[in-house]
Amino acid sequence: MDYLDFFSQRLSELRTQKGVSARDMSLSLGQCESYINKIENHKSLPSMNVFFYICDYLDIQPKDFFDISIESPTTTNELLAKMIKLNPKQQEHILFLVDDIINASKK
Repeated sequence: MDYLDFFSQRLSELRTQKGVSARDMSLSLGQCESYINKIENHKSLPSMNVFFYICDYLDIQPKDFFDISIESPTTTNELLAKMIKLNPKQQEHILFLVDDIINASKK
């Protein structure tokens, strides 16, 4: 696995899901306006410290950045946070609904 390619592509995907430009994200992180563009174009990698800021900016945990099985970690984390607030019966109903949606998409 080419980690530079993976990192660049994953950052681009997550940034696009958030609906923000590379320039705006760079400036929001306190970097020069081309910072994120350089990462996405395989010209640079962030320091570990800046990587944590990137994750905070994207509203994800660092582990979620590297977990490609989670296509939209921001939405997944938001859903989980809301699910935790439901009582067990409500969670059961949501689980049934999710199973139904998954099964319907397989048909």
